[in-house]
Amino acid sequence: MTRRPIRVLVVDDSAVVRAMICEAIASTTDIEVVATAADGRQALDAFRTTQPDVVTLDIQMPVMDGLQALDSLLALHPVPVIMVSALTQLGAQITLEALDRGAIEYLAKPEGRLQAQAVLQGELLQKIRHVAGADVRRILRIRKDRKRRLQPFWEKRHVPKQIATACPPEFADKCIVIGVSTGGPPALATLFESLAPPMPPIVVVQHIPAHFTRPLAARLDSLSQLAVKEANTGDTLLANHALVAPGGKHLKVYRADGQVRVRLRDGETVSSHKPSVDVTMKSVAETFPSRCLGVIMTGMGSDGADGCGAIRAAGGYVLGQDEASSDIYGMNKVAYLRGNVDQQFSLADAGRVITRQAQLLWSPNFVGATS
Repeated sequence: MTRRPIRVLVVDDSAVVRAMICEAIASTTDIEVVATAADGRQALDAFRTTQPDVVTLDIQMPVMDGLQALDSLLALHPVPVIMVSALTQLGAQITLEALDRGAIEYLAKPEGRLQAQAVLQGELLQKIRHVAGADVRRILRIRKDRKRRLQPFWEKRHVPKQIATACPPEFADKCIVIGVSTGGPPALATLFESLAPPMPPIVVVQHIPAHFTRPLAARLDSLSQLAVKEANTGDTLLANHALVAPGGKHLKVYRADGQVRVRLRDGETVSSHKPSVDVTMKSVAETFPSRCLGVIMTGMGSDGADGCGAIRAAGGYVLGQDEASSDIYGMNKVAYLRGNVDQQFSLADAGRVITRQAQLLWSPNFVGATS
């Protein structure tokens, strides 16, 4: 039995961008464009008549912008939505808000015809295939539950945080490394809201475009009792601090003058990504051996599976997000099926499980259950 093509609604106020997306999709046999729209209101009309499987949605549009259109589309029928954003700080901030509201994926608008062809015919088509059929109702339920749980947190939080680099001796010279992709920004927000000092240094690799990392790090910093920032070459890993690998750069760690520092580099993609979770996890495993805790979370593809294996081979421990709480059970699934995950966890319990596991691994006198 032949499977029907994935039906896509393309929404963008730029006729040129609409044409480029349609052209990229026309080059395939398993995806087809069923309608196009130039603004959110047109999108709603087209959505009602075509019932697409996936929507690509521009953010900044006349009549009805992307966020308004997203809310209206999801209210009509939960469908996978890929936000198409400009490579700007504002575009990044709005994209993060859209992901919190229920969008599944995002794509930075390419600059220039040649780059556009590469991104649209490669990255966009891959994202459409991966999100088609996603359980959007479940994802929206997770987002809604998170918002409800955090309401008391936001009502009580008025005092500016004060970050100390002091940490228990057993946390000295340890590291937690987190890898995440599709569904990552909301998942990381849930995680960092529940993490509190004392914690070993944390390094985060999120598959995200350049220019998006700094707004993401700032967002996590505003939510967490830990200090979170975009990583720069030469940054020192510090207790109670988290560094986020910048989009478009691989992140490695190395020892110098008794400290562990960050080195960023360009180069080819690894495991189809830059930054690559595999690159960072392998670097952490080499630098910290048995003193590292790996965390692999929601995301499509297999990046991080080999890195998790390197951590376990070095004597470290790996936690993997479970299928039920993942937007896309991909990276974490591959790592789990390869035997490179020691224990799975639910997103709602992520902060508690990671904190408890760090204590169990590195605090000889800690007494408590692992569940």
